Amino acid sequence: MADQKSAAGQRLTQIKDFLTMNKTATTIPWDPDCTKFPTRKELPQIPGAPPEAAWVWGENDNIGRLNLLTPTRVAAAAKEIRTGEIVPVNLPLDCPKQPAFGREQFKHEIKTLLENVAYDDLYHMNTQSGTQWDGFRHFAHVPTGSFYNGAKGSDIVGPSANHKCSIHHWAEHGIAGRGILLDYRGYAHKKGINYDPYDYYPISWEELYQCGKDQGIDIRPAAQGGDIKVGDMLFVRSGWKEAYDTATPEKREKAALRHGTGKDGEDGQRYVGLSQEEKVLDWLHDCYFAAVAGDAPAFEAWPTHEDYHLHEYILALWGMPLGEMLDLEKLAVKCRERNRWFFFFTSAPANCPGGVSSHVNGNAIF
Repeated sequence: MADQKSAAGQRLTQIKDFLTMNKTATTIPWDPDCTKFPTRKELPQIPGAPPEAAWVWGENDNIGRLNLLTPTRVAAAAKEIRTGEIVPVNLPLDCPKQPAFGREQFKHEIKTLLENVAYDDLYHMNTQSGTQWDGFRHFAHVPTGSFYNGAKGSDIVGPSANHKCSIHHWAEHGIAGRGILLDYRGYAHKKGINYDPYDYYPISWEELYQCGKDQGIDIRPAAQGGDIKVGDMLFVRSGWKEAYDTATPEKREKAALRHGTGKDGEDGQRYVGLSQEEKVLDWLHDCYFAAVAGDAPAFEAWPTHEDYHLHEYILALWGMPLGEMLDLEKLAVKCRERNRWFFFFTSAPANCPGGVSSHVNGNAIF
């Protein structure tokens, strides 16, 4: 008990020192190279921002937790490259054939410049129809209508539209660092846990913790004695791609075209994903992931059964890139084959000024 009190006192002192150094995080941007950050429950209130906002990298910041991908961390992450094997995580641009949530199908046209000599491509696409990064312009904190770092809808569309929180800022910074895969679907198969990825199924923190333990990983942040380092990028395989591959074309289309809330027996979009429970919120925040992603269409269990979405916290309040519908099948096989769940990860978002989101264009490297 004495040791616990001592550790708690030491932690409190560290946080007080951190906040003093950063002047309560309201006037001076946080130092991304710092190794100790406040937990979700220790976040200071930022004047003019919604509760629990972590808009801490400066009033003109547009990249959020990508700030954590510093040269020091990227160089350290590069040590995960041992065999040089590359595992892409991108679905074909026309997959799924019928996108969900009313999004447009991908259309590809080849333009003939000179027959038998030269050709061009024409793409018509919704960047949210397949393997995607949700950018900070994608989803607001609903009660306040605020996007990350105070951006508003008027910054995105209309006569006063500008480049605040545009996806091109991510492209200019770049995304590279250490990734970690939690293969929950593989763990569920092993433990006899049955669920339909095309139905609402919330994956709890406890389930993720046990999944990590089965992989030989303590998923708690390093500050709490775990294996997750500041700036790591999280990938969760929930089994949606596996279910998509085994479903008939008719079932895929029917599921994608479901309308309604998806709650209380009503038809609508329903998918496996992370639970919106408090322990998941604490974990996602306190690990200081640079980005999070999964193979399911919404990352979080859909529809939410709370009065909030994980999207609001991840994107609008914390400025954390959110990836959906990544193809994690080959990555899971490679991780299990190597018994290595950490790897080097790179992504090249679209350099589209004013853009909302982007395809991931990502590779895991072992």
